[in-house]
Amino acid sequence: MASLTPISQTQFLFNKPLLKSSSPRLETCFQSSFVSKRLCFQLKVPVFDRMPLKNTAVVAATTAEKPKKRYPGEAKGFVEEMRFVAMKLHTREQAKEGEKEVKEKEEEAVRKWEPSIDGYLKFLVDSKLVYDTLEEIVEKASFPFYAEFRNTGLERSEKLAKDLEWFKEQGYNIPKPSSPGVSYSQILQELSEKDPQAFICHFYNIYFAHSAGGQMIGRKVAEQLLNKKELEFYKWDGDLSQLLQNVRDKLNKVAEGWTREEKDHCLEETEKSFKHSGEILRLILS
Repeated sequence: MASLTPISQTQFLFNKPLLKSSSPRLETCFQSSFVSKRLCFQLKVPVFDRMPLKNTAVVAATTAEKPKKRYPGEAKGFVEEMRFVAMKLHTREQAKEGEKEVKEKEEEAVRKWEPSIDGYLKFLVDSKLVYDTLEEIVEKASFPFYAEFRNTGLERSEKLAKDLEWFKEQGYNIPKPSSPGVSYSQILQELSEKDPQAFICHFYNIYFAHSAGGQMIGRKVAEQLLNKKELEFYKWDGDLSQLLQNVRDKLNKVAEGWTREEKDHCLEETEKSFKHSGEILRLILS
């Protein structure tokens, strides 16, 4: 029976293959009983030089898309971005996400919390001026999307008017609006005319802050000064959580039409909003 038996082991006949562009050769030899001579075959083995591989890797790296930068809260909508920035401006005592340190004497006074009736009346009067301004702005709607925020159920002007009337019936003198409220009202009017993104930042922080920390302030004042009477300022017609959610949805929808730069501009206004609201809040301690 004929046999085909390999005589030699497979051999690679090249030196330093990765540094040369020529292809190596593979030689295999066989011995058969049908022929007296040894048969040898040479096959070229393709070898890729290192340079093309390197170039391929560079092309792959440069053509790959960079991952889109994600902003804190962005996945849940723009309102969550605003909330995230606002929480960072709270102290740790005010919110677990707070990062602000208490440095100013006024802030120390707020922590000690020694309100007065006269100071609280100033706070209510200036607050009413600010809410009057907000309601007038959305009613006028210099920018069409402002109209989305009419009759949200968060409006406070009418409620504050009832509270001030009650204080008047108790024999208290109702003061005129003071500098913090007048100044903030003017700022809101100006922003609403020329800078809608900045205005929306103030709109959001004023209403949503009152629905949270504002209620806590109301309870403290009621306990210390009003024999636990709950003012209308801290009451809402309907489910507050649903009213807030409705406004969140509208704010998110409006922000969908903004560029990233416009959104960032809105977020940058947060600290100014806190500054002006804080000046009005401190009237309680005057």
